[in-house]
Amino acid sequence: MAKISQIEEFVKQARRVGDAGLTICSSGNLSWRLPSGEVLLSGTGSWIPELTADRVAVCDLESGDVLNGVRPSMESTFHMGVMRRRPDVNVVLHFQSPYATAVACMARRPSTFNFTAEMALHVGEEIPMIPYFRPGSPELAAHVVDAMAEHNSVMLLKHGQVVCGKDFDQAFERAMFFEMGCRIAVMCGDNTDPLTRAEIDDLESYFSGKQGK
Repeated sequence: MAKISQIEEFVKQARRVGDAGLTICSSGNLSWRLPSGEVLLSGTGSWIPELTADRVAVCDLESGDVLNGVRPSMESTFHMGVMRRRPDVNVVLHFQSPYATAVACMARRPSTFNFTAEMALHVGEEIPMIPYFRPGSPELAAHVVDAMAEHNSVMLLKHGQVVCGKDFDQAFERAMFFEMGCRIAVMCGDNTDPLTRAEIDDLESYFSGKQGK
């Protein structure tokens, strides 16, 4: 069973998300894969900014069984589905963050979010748009898992954003930059000048070279 210290760290990260303004009240959910093969998930209906240890669900990743009697978020199916599909992913975050949700509700959304280097390098050059499905539905979970097999960030239309990462810092960074890109889209409207293909290629070449040193 998950250690008390791990649950406390999970709660700490949830509060971090709330402090950043990525979610309010009972909107949004998060998950963390533990080395033991268990997954911590925010409990259904829990308020992420005020999450407490008694509202954290502990589940077996392979079976999905709840191990501590706390019912996990209704979106737990896609959280664990992404982790099963991708061994490199240990954290999944899902929010109705203000600007990402605003863009998700637009009738005419931007064709690209590559307004800054951070979007292209950290969030992803292409952001899959998941059609609207009822929150918590099997259809939504299946589409999210399929899209995130090869992407680290997706937008749920009329719903919000989902990101994943190897740890909390990476997933949190992606969520924040995703929100930043959406904020630019909302504030600038049609008056944007996204990075060109050549500029993105140059960024990728430069940063891959730095990491190789």
